[in-house]
Amino acid sequence: MLYARLIASRLFKAVIVLFMIIILNFFLIQLAPGDPAAILAGEAGATDEAFLRQLRERFGLDQPLYVQLWRYVSGVATLDFGYSYRQQMPVLDLILARLPATLLLTGTAFVLSLVLGIVAGSLAAARVKKPSGSLIMALALLFYATPLFWVALMSVVVFSVYLDWLPAYGLYTVGAGHTGLALVLDVGKHLILPATTLALFFMAIYTRMTRASMLEASQQDFVKTARAKGLKNSVIQRRHILRNALLPIITLAGLQAGQMVGGAILTETVFAWPGIGRLMFEALQQRDYNLLLGIFFFSAALVIVFNIITDLVYRLADPRIKEGS
Repeated sequence: MLYARLIASRLFKAVIVLFMIIILNFFLIQLAPGDPAAILAGEAGATDEAFLRQLRERFGLDQPLYVQLWRYVSGVATLDFGYSYRQQMPVLDLILARLPATLLLTGTAFVLSLVLGIVAGSLAAARVKKPSGSLIMALALLFYATPLFWVALMSVVVFSVYLDWLPAYGLYTVGAGHTGLALVLDVGKHLILPATTLALFFMAIYTRMTRASMLEASQQDFVKTARAKGLKNSVIQRRHILRNALLPIITLAGLQAGQMVGGAILTETVFAWPGIGRLMFEALQQRDYNLLLGIFFFSAALVIVFNIITDLVYRLADPRIKEGS
């Protein structure tokens, strides 16, 4: 019953936040430079005023701003995000076609970064006064400080061009005709480079956070009591220190999960990954405002969903929150 009330409360707040985001994004897009009708007319090779007026009437760009806002908000309420000027397709169809690829990439990168970050941070905390612990933190600092696009480009040069181990771009091998298990393995092979590249930056954050949290938890009285009881150091590290150190990491992971969708823009662009990050970049170049607004809406919705999931996981990890609620 407690979780039902919590979810209902979060969903009510999510609706309000989404509505505010819809309004804010609409006005921000209107302030952006560039005219979609002029860009379409330029691509068609016709820039006369009559053709521009025809395009604005077709896409409703000649209407007052409040009319455009009402049409957009009422459309979003019925999951109608409008029509893409450039792609000549409904915005919802475009996003739903690209969303699975982005979720596959960001989901894999999230799990990879979280698991490797916790493991590396735990090892660094257990070896805080040893050279191996310093080496782990130095590598974490290196991955944190290195620009994401540079890591992506260098991974393509090294593993695709020079060593020829992994494919450089795409979701799967075009024209190969793979099906079943062969298709899964082919997609997995294409996933290695972009997922690892995206995971390295966030793994460095989790490594530093895990190490700091474990060192702080190791100074608590319950750890001293566990050592006084004669428990093995491995048991103390796993059951007492790491378990309590995970609480701030869960909070950070919930925030980072939503940011990965935005961070996937560079990764998807470099690796030609057919997700909504690359679609957002293309829509920005083409001034496809309806498509941009739709992508912003879905990105915000994903962030809100991840935050709700984080609240639930946090209460499962720390029973004191449940009792306090």
